[in-house]
Amino acid sequence: MPYVNIKITDDGVTSKQKAELIKGVTDLLQKVLNKNPATTVVVIDEVPTDNWGIGGQQVTERKKNS
Repeated sequence: MPYVNIKITDDGVTSKQKAELIKGVTDLLQKVLNKNPATTVVVIDEVPTDNWGIGGQQVTERKKNS
């Protein structure tokens, strides 16, 4: 039973986009590793941009400076 955990920031990802990620990852595991989609688990964790850092800076701040 494959388990995939996707972590993304919580800035504007729609329910439809998340559904596409879940379907896409499930399909990829079936195609590449011959895994059963019925037993494939995909979890998406949305992380606030204040809690996600790149290069020593919060994503929230990076977005303000870009």
